[in-house]
Amino acid sequence: MATRALTGNVEDLLSLAGVFAIAFVAATILPAQSEAALVGLLVLGKQPPVLLVIVATIGNVLGSVTNWLLGRWVEHYRHRRWFPVSEQALDRATGWYRRWGRWSLLLSWAPIGGDALTVAAGVLREPFWSFLLLVTIAKAGRYMVLTVITLGLL
Repeated sequence: MATRALTGNVEDLLSLAGVFAIAFVAATILPAQSEAALVGLLVLGKQPPVLLVIVATIGNVLGSVTNWLLGRWVEHYRHRRWFPVSEQALDRATGWYRRWGRWSLLLSWAPIGGDALTVAAGVLREPFWSFLLLVTIAKAGRYMVLTVITLGLL
């Protein structure tokens, strides 16, 4: 019986670590689908939905912080072939950011352009605390809406 409880705890931790990792990677320039991972775990119903949303949000926000740091510290490498955001995407995001300011970070959840916005925020020296607040609102909001829809609470 103790072995079964321990196995269940390990599986729970691995599931949470997995959704964290996928959410982190999905917020960077690497392709990943954190929404699919979250929905899958919600449907399984083995972890509390609130915990899943919190873990996915933390992972996704930390991935966006990585982008902000990338934009802040390595913008002078943007013309290099290995730079993770295309020149066009970064120019478009920078234009949006200049036009709408920090409020454009509320679109950081978007699958197209959201990651570039977080890099642009770093390039344009958005203060960290306002960046963190707006990106957290956007990312948490997306995961909460997805959870409500998945669980049929709407």
